[in-house]
Amino acid sequence: MRWLTPERAPGFSVPGMTDRLLTSGELATRAGVTPDTLRYYERLGLLPPAPRTGGGYRLYDPAMAERLAFIGKAKALGLTLEEVQAVLRVASAGTPPCEHVRAALCRRLREVEARIAELEELRATLARALRRSRKLPVALSCVCEIIESQEVSRPNAARPKSAGRRRGGSTTNKKEVL
Repeated sequence: MRWLTPERAPGFSVPGMTDRLLTSGELATRAGVTPDTLRYYERLGLLPPAPRTGGGYRLYDPAMAERLAFIGKAKALGLTLEEVQAVLRVASAGTPPCEHVRAALCRRLREVEARIAELEELRATLARALRRSRKLPVALSCVCEIIESQEVSRPNAARPKSAGRRRGGSTTNKKEVL
């Protein structure tokens, strides 16, 4: 993974390597993200600061496409951008990040399993409500007897904030997921 080695910062040239630096538009197209995503990732520290041309255009090492693919795959597994950033920090320090990734994936799995349990409870509640609703007369004096007759617990009230968070805290662009 060329993009993980510290000496492969944007603008660094390896003798015999014919890769040319890419503009943000070229890298974004190659990686399937938007240029806004590149700038956002750079602000978060997920991408190293790109050197600029005299005209102010960012130039990226083509290896950053591999780094963006890694970020996309990590996000697809449910890791937040903060967790991805931590993995990249561990890796750039020369330490294999697998234990860190394993711990993050275990946390994410527990969150998913808790959410599945909540959804199964909701499914059972909905099925009971529909079964009961078939026995109720149509009433004109209430909003809806089906809802009013329910003794529904509020599973979302006890739900931990992390279980419903948006990965990375950013708006996800479909093109952004690799």
